[in-house]
Amino acid sequence: MKVCVVGTGYVGLTTGVSLAFLGHEVTCVDLDQAKVDMLRGGKCPIYEPGMEELLAEAEPNLTFTTSYEEAIPGADVVFVAVQTPSAADGSPDLRYLRSAAESVAQSLNHDFTVVVNKSTVPIGSGNWVDAILRDSFATREDRPEGVEFAVASNPEFLREGNAISDTLYPDRIVIGSDNPRSLEVLNHLYRPIINQTFTPPTFLPRPEDATAVPLVSTDLASAELIKYAANAFLALKISYANEIGQLAAKVGADITEVARGMGLDQRIGSRFLQPGVGWGGSCFGKDTKALIATAAEYNLEMPIVRAAREVNTRQRAIAVERLQDELRILKGRKIGLLGLAFKPNTDDLRDSPALDIANSLIARGARVKLHDPVASERFRVEQPELAPYLSTTIDDVFTDCDAVVLVTMWSQYLELDWSKFVGLMRTPILLDGRHVLDADRMRRLGYRYVAVSG
Repeated sequence: MKVCVVGTGYVGLTTGVSLAFLGHEVTCVDLDQAKVDMLRGGKCPIYEPGMEELLAEAEPNLTFTTSYEEAIPGADVVFVAVQTPSAADGSPDLRYLRSAAESVAQSLNHDFTVVVNKSTVPIGSGNWVDAILRDSFATREDRPEGVEFAVASNPEFLREGNAISDTLYPDRIVIGSDNPRSLEVLNHLYRPIINQTFTPPTFLPRPEDATAVPLVSTDLASAELIKYAANAFLALKISYANEIGQLAAKVGADITEVARGMGLDQRIGSRFLQPGVGWGGSCFGKDTKALIATAAEYNLEMPIVRAAREVNTRQRAIAVERLQDELRILKGRKIGLLGLAFKPNTDDLRDSPALDIANSLIARGARVKLHDPVASERFRVEQPELAPYLSTTIDDVFTDCDAVVLVTMWSQYLELDWSKFVGLMRTPILLDGRHVLDADRMRRLGYRYVAVSG
């Protein structure tokens, strides 16, 4: 099939490259000429494991351009994957989506094109985009005859750092439209993934337990709500584990054991029960805020979702409080943070807990040293006020430090020779912000081990 993808961020790029790898003819359009030039050269503008390898394998079926006029004509499917950042009131800012929809409409010329909302959008956006498309199409002086189009929703469930695997071997595929023909087109588009009949990438073999992928084919509004409901539930699960973690600290329980005991219940599951400094990134914060804003439009409260957000914000403050409990005075103290990206295997800094923790420590007079094995370059560009605190080596973070905080679970940190660094510190306080280090081992090595919950 002929496919166009509008936007080459995490979602758009992963979608476009994956569909091209499967054999579809894909054109990705982005207005950023520098990004397009980079992609044409086989380089990935984001850090995503395996993306450049998949770019190379998909290259025969893949084109990058800044021109809607080049990308849209003849397309069977147009994915719109532009950013929808949070507005001041918590609702998604849809100006980029509007602009993209208007531009798409100006170049539609196929007998039937499915325009797919791939961006995370509020419930009802499908109808809104459909109206924009039709209004913009009607303004065309060169409006061709026989052109039909319809809007569908195809929410993504990608984990940054695992985006390719989540696309090719997903838990499920959700498609929503009020037009039956659109559902048929998307069913056909995804059939190789649904049936798992494609030859896997050389670097990412099919999991041994992979089976046919469930397809949820539903109406527009339901597909849109599925995305918000799923992300809000995962955010809630993490916040619940953190709230229980605070109680565990008070009563003398081990939150990692409590989480393990909960997770073995098949009705609950072990994933997203990891206690620590909380979630970040582009999805959970934005989507929970948008869900609350959407409910407010219908005079509904979302107290559970709101509480999940409050707990998550509090975890970052608790990390600073733990340091103050140990050091008594933060002014003048040197404190190192290991990890700046919101999670490992990505350079994404959006809503990263490390940023709040660093800023809070600086506001209290502490001297911070920051390190990340991958995200430092992006950090210098996106966080210029904090960039002077960056360290190029892990040794520099530990040297003469009063405390070190493990913020991001990079494998590079988990595999450190921790015995090497304890002697470099002024006071060997180690705050485990993710509850992933062996507390007894760290204490034997000479660290004063502290966890966020405990």
